Formats: sequence, structure tokens, C-alpha cells
Amino acid sequence: MTNPEERNDPWKEALECYEDFADEVIVVGQTWPKEFSFEYIGSVFQDGFNKSSGDWVILMDVDTFFHEKDREKISNVLKKYEDYPAVAFPKFQFFHPERYNFKSKMCIALNKKNFPDIKFTGGPDLCQPTIEGQLIMPDSAPYEKIVIWNYEAMFRTKDIIKKDRSRFARAWFNSFSNYGDRGGPTQEEAFEAWFKMIEDRYSYHYLKMKIDNHPKYIKNRVRNMPDDQFGSNLFGIIDKNEKFNLSKFNQTYKNYIKNYLLVK
Repeated sequence: MTNPEERNDPWKEALECYEDFADEVIVVGQTWPKEFSFEYIGSVFQDGFNKSSGDWVILMDVDTFFHEKDREKISNVLKKYEDYPAVAFPKFQFFHPERYNFKSKMCIALNKKNFPDIKFTGGPDLCQPTIEGQLIMPDSAPYEKIVIWNYEAMFRTKDIIKKDRSRFARAWFNSFSNYGDRGGPTQEEAFEAWFKMIEDRYSYHYLKMKIDNHPKYIKNRVRNMPDDQFGSNLFGIIDKNEKFNLSKFNQTYKNYIKNYLLVK
């Protein structure tokens, strides 16, 4: 959690959620440097894991939430899978409060009691959980239908996003000696690359959600979002993206049905 007020992160709402679900909440990342590398992200996650005293550690970014209705479910799931290193959950990605997409399965529940040597050094971004150097794959972990609600940059203004994306673009370069799909080191280059990515991803957001169905912790903030924040109209993307695309619609629902609706 780094400069959450400056970055318009929903940190107060997130902490309220986590405190409802957890026996302890460990906050890390408060001293994040302005310039860093992607290896540093994994070291921050590792710090939180190491400081945790519970049997299970659930890794949450400050823009992710659980729904209050799932509190008892999570507790039962962790008891059920005590012999496994991790449990995977579905991640619903929101840019706008009323539209979303099933993004991926995420191994965020980690069994520290029986697998204390988990390291956050894996994956393309060098910060995913591993055991003995092997990435913990979501498809090989137990999978439960408990949604991670992900609000991405919904509450950030354009200026905040420009600064944030350029920092992370430079961090990527510091680790990999290229900018990949992150544009470049300047705010303008990084924002342009991010905006192009968001336009493409939003074109798959055919699933609908009523604001009243969001987790109680974030509902008021979602409902009262100022016009200058990204989630209000996605900086004009909503106005441009009204054409129906049958192929993307089918792909969206196929993933949703396979990875969520049909999960028992």
C-alpha cells in the first residue's frame, strides 16, 4: 500500500473488508521507492508473507475485495484444502461498475503452515508464488467459486494513471531492458500504451452487474464516483465502444460459463 491517498486507492474500504475476513491484516509497501524494478514487487509480497503469523496467507492488492456473503465460505475452503499449497479463486475485472469480465484464476490463498518456503519470484512479472522454483499454477490448485472483485484503476484520474503507468514502465525496463507493451518511460507514452490495452480489454466486458450487488465495503464509493475518475466513463471509451461484437461476446460468455457458472 503506497501513497494510497495520492493514488486514489480505495484503501480504507479495502482494510474494512480485510478486517472482516482475517484474523490479522499485514500492510506492506508503505515505503515503495519512486524508481524500482519488478523484482522489488515480489520482495514486498514476500515481506508480507513472512510477517504473517496465520496458517493461511491471502494476498490482496488494495484494489481487490471479497464479497461479505463469502466470509464463511472462505473459512471452510481453507480448512478443506489444508494439504495443498494454494487455493485459486476467479477474478472479476471491473473498469466500469456495471460491466465486467472473468479475467483469470488467481492463487492468492497460500498455505503458510504446511508450505512455509513459498517464494514470490515466479511468472512473467517475477512476483507470483513458487515452491522450490516452480510456479504454483492456478490450473493445478484447488479452485473455488469465491470471487475476487478487482477494481483496477477505477478511482484514479488521468494524471494519476499517467504517473503510475510511467513508473511501472520504467520498472519493467529496469528488470527486462525493454518496455514490452508498456509504451515507454514518459507519462504520455505509458498512458497511450495503457489506454490502448484498456480499450481492447473493455471490448470483452459484456457481463453486467448492478451497483447494489457490489461488496458492501465499496458500494458507496462506486455509486458516488466523480466524473474525472476513470470508472465514470473510462475517459470516453464507453462512448466509442457501443458496437456489438458477436465473437468477443461469445468468447466472454464461454470463459464465464466454463470457469464460473459450471464450477460446483
